[in-house]
Amino acid sequence: MTQDECFHLGYITKPFGVRGQVVFFLDVDDPSQYAGLDTVLVEVKGSLVPYFFQIDSLSGNKAVVTFDEMEADEARALVGSELYLPLTMLPPLTGNRFYFHEIIGFHIVDQEYGDIGTVKSVLENPAQPIFQIDCNGTEILIPVIDPVIRHVDRENKEIQIQAPAGLIALYLGEPSNGDVTA
Repeated sequence: MTQDECFHLGYITKPFGVRGQVVFFLDVDDPSQYAGLDTVLVEVKGSLVPYFFQIDSLSGNKAVVTFDEMEADEARALVGSELYLPLTMLPPLTGNRFYFHEIIGFHIVDQEYGDIGTVKSVLENPAQPIFQIDCNGTEILIPVIDPVIRHVDRENKEIQIQAPAGLIALYLGEPSNGDVTA
């Protein structure tokens, strides 16, 4: 299984106690959804290796786990490793919530401009994520924020938006309604 077929679950932060336990940091919105987990893919030297474990405790985003049939020194050697699960294990989202990987190729339909193109990627930005859209060879960047997203139609692979005034016109080299002419 490759990383493209998986999602990042978190990482192993540190050893815990003397019995070979380690602490997983679960980088997810709702860690309790993974309370019954007993297998994880650990990135080891660029490959994803399955490991079996028991969760001894789960508090917030941290889980203390014991790997099956593993000595304490072997468990300590995995500290710092990234954790993955297959994409099929992601809990489904509904409404206007979506995973970035799921909307690649969706059409973006603006209330003013109509279909402006397809999502090529979602760029991670400290302020907010950004749709990277291909509009007939022109790149358009639109912030992924609640006031912009109007409706996600998974069946038709379409996201309806209301882009900030003048933003799309800026990319297309058109005057916007708010432009002042001299």
